[in-house]
Amino acid sequence: MQHPDPEILSLLALNEPLGDEQTMEHLRSCPECAAEYAALRRAVSAVRTTPDSSVLEPPGANVWTAIHRELGLSEAVARDPLTSAPAVTGTAEPAETAKPAAPVPSRTRSSNVTWLRRPMVWLAAAAALVVAAGIALSVGRPAPPLAEAELAPLAQYSATGSAKVTESRDGSRTIEVELNKTEAKGYQEVWLIAPDLSRLVSLGIMNSSSGRFEVPAGLDLSAYPIVDVSDEPLDGDPAHSSVSIVRGTLKL
Repeated sequence: MQHPDPEILSLLALNEPLGDEQTMEHLRSCPECAAEYAALRRAVSAVRTTPDSSVLEPPGANVWTAIHRELGLSEAVARDPLTSAPAVTGTAEPAETAKPAAPVPSRTRSSNVTWLRRPMVWLAAAAALVVAAGIALSVGRPAPPLAEAELAPLAQYSATGSAKVTESRDGSRTIEVELNKTEAKGYQEVWLIAPDLSRLVSLGIMNSSSGRFEVPAGLDLSAYPIVDVSDEPLDGDPAHSSVSIVRGTLKL
């Protein structure tokens, strides 16, 4: 049999029900086409899966003030680039006693402009700002999880793991699944399932021992509290294979 058309593989990766048994049989016996199909499935999973997006806060104005002072920058760049407030470079005199600043000699003003145009100076300033911002952000407390679950093995499997649901400031929710090993004979797919196992929602493919997935907006986790990682064959069927590796219930 000839290799299937790339368009056919793309449709199968999108879980389109083509119903072509010859194509599926070819996928089971042809490593080249199976690898191409797996790559397409990973691409689909990448679209479904939400990347790690921790909530970030801008550093305070004092961070740029410290950078400005440490690098000896001129007053021309005293203003914090992340805010509208100028950096505080010294203690200001009271308004009633403040004196007009002395004019800067033209040669000094010109040399400052030339110095500020040097690329390495701006690169150093930018690098210092990134490092300082990273330090400021690292001290922020992560948001507490909305729900957690311990994942236990089923049937012939022995993997264990955990699931954790967090919420961003915009109200979007993310579930993070971690296993201590991968045991799938096909590929792993993550699901949320109703308590009576009658309804389920696919969150996406987990290509390694861990993954982060977006919880569909409006989905009531109390109605779908079971976290399930299934072992899915390369058969093009979007339904659950009925073979679960691990399963656990979220504690809301």
